[in-house]
Amino acid sequence: MHPYNRLPSSGHNSPSPPTSPLRSPRFRHGRSKAGGRFNQPGRTLIQRIVWNLLSVLIRRQGFFLFAPLLYISGMLLYMGSVSFEVVPVISRRLAPGSVYRSPQLYAKLRPEMDADNSSADAISTVWKHSYRSGEWRPCVNKSSGGLAESNGYIYIEANGGLNQQRTSICNAVAVAGYLNATLVIPNFHFHSIWRDPSKFRDIYDEDHFISMLENDVRVVNKIPEYLMERFDHNMTNVYNFRIKAWSPIVYYKEAVLPKLLEEKVIRISPFANRLSFDSPPAVQRLRCLANYEALKFSSPILSLGEALVARMKERSTNYGGKYISVHLRFEEDMVAFSCCVFDGGEQENEDMKAARERGWRGKFTKPGRVIRPGAIRINGKCPLTPLEVGLMLRGMGFDKNTFIYLASGKIYNAEKTMAPLLEMFPNLQTKEMLASDEELAPFKNYSSRMAAIDYTVCLHSEVFVTTQGGNFPHFLIGHRRYLYGGHSKTIRPDKRKLALLFDNPKIGWKTFKRHLLGMRTHSDSKGFELKRPNDSIYSFPCPDCMCRTNKTEGSRAASAT
Repeated sequence: MHPYNRLPSSGHNSPSPPTSPLRSPRFRHGRSKAGGRFNQPGRTLIQRIVWNLLSVLIRRQGFFLFAPLLYISGMLLYMGSVSFEVVPVISRRLAPGSVYRSPQLYAKLRPEMDADNSSADAISTVWKHSYRSGEWRPCVNKSSGGLAESNGYIYIEANGGLNQQRTSICNAVAVAGYLNATLVIPNFHFHSIWRDPSKFRDIYDEDHFISMLENDVRVVNKIPEYLMERFDHNMTNVYNFRIKAWSPIVYYKEAVLPKLLEEKVIRISPFANRLSFDSPPAVQRLRCLANYEALKFSSPILSLGEALVARMKERSTNYGGKYISVHLRFEEDMVAFSCCVFDGGEQENEDMKAARERGWRGKFTKPGRVIRPGAIRINGKCPLTPLEVGLMLRGMGFDKNTFIYLASGKIYNAEKTMAPLLEMFPNLQTKEMLASDEELAPFKNYSSRMAAIDYTVCLHSEVFVTTQGGNFPHFLIGHRRYLYGGHSKTIRPDKRKLALLFDNPKIGWKTFKRHLLGMRTHSDSKGFELKRPNDSIYSFPCPDCMCRTNKTEGSRAASAT
């Protein structure tokens, strides 16, 4: 006897699986009729096979498992049946302002530019804005009392070009005065880019520097012999502080002063930008005193510089002796460092690669470094070409007879790049054009001395135009404010806006000129600016180095001693 089985027997001894659930009457109906809905005549063999496969999947409830595969297969079959020849090719559109098209714009605008006689005497009317509370005047006080016993000697190495070295000198005066130390005349570090072996006395009047600071900071030519004997007369044996950039003055009191008292001689190298811009009034006063009063160029530089100023004024007598000075940064090293692309083609590309390798050895070819010339141009970081400077100035209303002094090093590919600027301003002058070969001979192989001559001529111009950032325009802007009642008398163009204007092939002369006149007016309105936190006192001398003339109380922000 077999055990009782509740399931119906199938004629076998083994248990049978349970019966399948009844199908939908609709499906049973479809199978029982030869002419049913799913066996309609006229279907192809492939259609019947596909339908039978779908029917099986639905019955086995596996449709949802295979549905994605079926969908992808169908899409691939569909795409395979479409000809890719009819698919449109989408071209990438270059962003406005990302391409150097200034030569094409110049060719388009030149006829209207030359025919424009609407310009007034722009150089005499350029500065209209006045400070709402009156002008400013220099008010840097020198101390009159004696100095306490020195805490020791500070020796610094000033690195960089002319004006970066100037930063180091002024900051060193401030630190030495704050620590009651004796400052040794700074040593200029020889740099592979500027390649100028000049010493302090070659560029600045050393005696004037020492005498102007005599009641505020002791300055000497060298460290006494009895102290140098301790270091075998070798400065590299002297303890050297490696100070972080923009360190606050309190750091010098807490970290440097104890070592100075212990050693009596310390060295700080390098020293550029090693002091915060924001310091107590006593420190700021020393910076002002050093920069605007104590630092005077050496007699040979000053004599030639002032002679060139006189020659520029003499040539521009029709404009009241007023001339424009332009600081143009289109030397090969600047063009290479910017990584911008101009219109020199493959030759320019090879020249820039070679210049970058000479000056910065692998810095621009490091793995992972991506250079985007278009983005650099859009952001206003490309140096203006001579052609662009000419377009800008003509757009600002300065006519072709205006006298311009061009402060610059050796212009890259000058024969080609300078030609348009000379077409627009035939009265353009450089130090090489104003001075004889004999006059320039003592300075010609010294970049810092040549820059000092440019600095002098730019300082005394009616209008100063900066085309690229850097220490040269930053110091000049501050120095001009110090001399001209707080107004910098400087045009600082919006280079992001210029990039868009120069890359606009549809713009007309009148529209172009309207934009540039607005830019000139904006520079005028920004002529008076007060120093804010983290601003450089060398660019913004008000109120630390200057006082308002309408103040009767004689408030002097720089008078703390």
